[in-house]
Amino acid sequence: MIAFFNTLTRKKQEFVPIQKGRVTIYSCGPTVYDFAHIGNLSSFLFVDFLRRWLEYRGFEVKHVMNLTDVDDKTIRRSQKEGVALGNLTKHYSQAFFNDLKILGIKPAHVYPRATEHILEMVALIKELMVKGHAYTKDGSIYYRISSFPTYGELAHLDKAGMRDGASGIDTDEYKKDDARDFVLWKAWKPDEDGNVYWDVEIGRGRPGWHIECSAMSMKHLGQTIDIHTGGVDLIFPHHQNEIAQSEGATGQKFVNYWLHCEHLLLSGTKMSKSAGTIKVLSDIVATPLDALAFRFMVFASHYRATLNFTSEVLEAAKKTVIRLGVFYSSLLGVNLSGENQIEKLIDEMRQHFIEGMDDDLKTSKALPVLFEFVNTVGKMNSDGNLTKASADAAISFLNEIDNVLGVIGNAYAEMQKGSQLTPTQQELIEEREEARKSRNWENADAIRDELLKQGIQLEDVPEGTKWRVLSP
Repeated sequence: MIAFFNTLTRKKQEFVPIQKGRVTIYSCGPTVYDFAHIGNLSSFLFVDFLRRWLEYRGFEVKHVMNLTDVDDKTIRRSQKEGVALGNLTKHYSQAFFNDLKILGIKPAHVYPRATEHILEMVALIKELMVKGHAYTKDGSIYYRISSFPTYGELAHLDKAGMRDGASGIDTDEYKKDDARDFVLWKAWKPDEDGNVYWDVEIGRGRPGWHIECSAMSMKHLGQTIDIHTGGVDLIFPHHQNEIAQSEGATGQKFVNYWLHCEHLLLSGTKMSKSAGTIKVLSDIVATPLDALAFRFMVFASHYRATLNFTSEVLEAAKKTVIRLGVFYSSLLGVNLSGENQIEKLIDEMRQHFIEGMDDDLKTSKALPVLFEFVNTVGKMNSDGNLTKASADAAISFLNEIDNVLGVIGNAYAEMQKGSQLTPTQQELIEEREEARKSRNWENADAIRDELLKQGIQLEDVPEGTKWRVLSP
């Protein structure tokens, strides 16, 4: 049984999709006015792990992630830089897609852009006005929260403290717990909006931020979806407002399972673009192994736990990734004849891994299973007792797990390029050089054999010692 913690109910629930064997997921994507910081990217990694796990468990997944390419932030940035809104958002959209590729994140099936769904937003707003959920004031259209009895349930707001009526400020964001009527359609303000507006039947203007996701989700996934994801910072007001808009218009439940991931902190501090306390991917990733380390670091931390990013944590993750790549490589060099000795072990490890991941993606249960397997099989190999049939079965199991993790095979591929050794392996090579200089051939041979078990082959040449990762 797969179970997820549902933010709406504040409890773990068995996951039952709307349609057997199929899952619909909508994820709030980036606002493409700047580079995504590593906190943003950690939330997209969470969605990648979620999707990969559901696919591993046999579900057909349709994943939609929007791009916010018109809102207060994008307009302000385009005006500040003196570039057209479309050119600005195209540049940062491409940067976003490049980051996803570097991190090995599977592309969503659809990346709808807000500017391409204006008519859907207008139709949704008109429906809300017909049903008494929206009203016009000074040319803008607002959602009346008092018309939606369950407003505040997702964010667990105190209904008694909610204000009714438009504030007169058409901003997309406001302070936590400051519930108020929010803008659906913003009347055009030449000084603020410049040439960014649409002439439609509800008036010249542009959409508010919240209406965008409701319209795009329903356009591509239908009125009710299985899972909606995002960071905890989006619970209120954004996701709360999405519920009000969508359910107010359709009368149907909008989302069955709300999954929110916690913040990634930077050395214990919340990242803030306005304060300049952020890191983007290029700040922490110099090599492909660095990217794999960040990916593994996010996987190792449960999505509902705050993750504190430090260079030390990233370096520790990198060592683990290299260790997994070395172990994978060592299996490829096994040639001992005999039967598969680890079939039962693999069955047990698989079952425990599934139990951990099925329990709300609890990686704290799943990862120890992987490392127990690595230690057990690694010892068999170092003792010279691992058969090729067993090694092949171990490789197959690692590939299976890596369909979710997305690290092991890529780590091995990078090490195949001959660009990385673990610190321990480097020390062993240096120690062997000293043994050879002192003509301690026994020790030199022993070190060579140990490295060979780890998938590192040494070759003594007149210039010194060369090494390479064994090819499959």
